[in-house]
Amino acid sequence: MSVLVDSSVWIQYLRGNGSDDRVDWLIDEGMICINELILAELLPPLIVRKQSKLVGLLREIPKLPLLIDWPGIEQAQCACIQKGVNKVGIPDLIIAQNAKQNSIPVLTYDRHFLLMTKILGFELF
Repeated sequence: MSVLVDSSVWIQYLRGNGSDDRVDWLIDEGMICINELILAELLPPLIVRKQSKLVGLLREIPKLPLLIDWPGIEQAQCACIQKGVNKVGIPDLIIAQNAKQNSIPVLTYDRHFLLMTKILGFELF
């Protein structure tokens, strides 16, 4: 089993703010994965700060294929709004859809994901 680690977790982890033992454990067990969207959120500031070693390490993490179902994203956004879960960003919907498509849980600190699990039917780690 793999776990899709969201950018909210990576940002805190890389800053060293309240290190999350789950990330270390997932890395050690080879159960961690990422997708291109999460990398696109993480890499630009690291590249600008010339943290090439860290960029290289993040790029080595196994990536889930990212197949975006745009009508599904629209339906998910509508379902969230109807259930009162407002201000969910499209990137978060894409990450949730990606996890559901691959039947793997998401590790995140973003509270929108907890609310979306009940609506969209994916799991959190």
